[in-house]
Amino acid sequence: MDLAAFLRDVPDFPKPGILFKDITPLLADPGAMAVAIDRLAALDFGPVHKVAAIESRGFLFGVPLAMRLGRGFVPVRKPGKLPWKTSRIEYVLEYGTDAVEIHQDALQRGERVLLVDDLLATGGTMGAACELVEACGAMVAGCAFVVELGFLPGREKLAPRRVESLIRIPG
Repeated sequence: MDLAAFLRDVPDFPKPGILFKDITPLLADPGAMAVAIDRLAALDFGPVHKVAAIESRGFLFGVPLAMRLGRGFVPVRKPGKLPWKTSRIEYVLEYGTDAVEIHQDALQRGERVLLVDDLLATGGTMGAACELVEACGAMVAGCAFVVELGFLPGREKLAPRRVESLIRIPG
């Protein structure tokens, strides 16, 4: 199945000059979703103890992937969204800063964590999520994406970590 056929281009979203890759047609098709989860599960990242995903679209793939792999799920969220004690990493955006958090008890030292998100662009948020996992004493087994914008430097920003994507949009 060609998963790229389930992406919709939305010009000028969220601002003029951006061609947004919309995954909602993929989400709406149960067969395409099943194939996406199957393909993510088939990527061999070695032993994985937990699957972590970045809010909010990453959750749509991270939870079913964790269930498929028989592993626990860890949400990586924007500040102030998690109810328990959190660990936090701030990162630089093009204009300003942002941060991501996880619960302090979500990961154990030495656990191997697979990080998942819907799309890899510049790699800033995923890079911060990787740093957060590592700051907690866990190891990043790899980073998995449904879509990768190959014309942006996300893959390079995440190096030397392993990066896999199901759909790579060339530049």
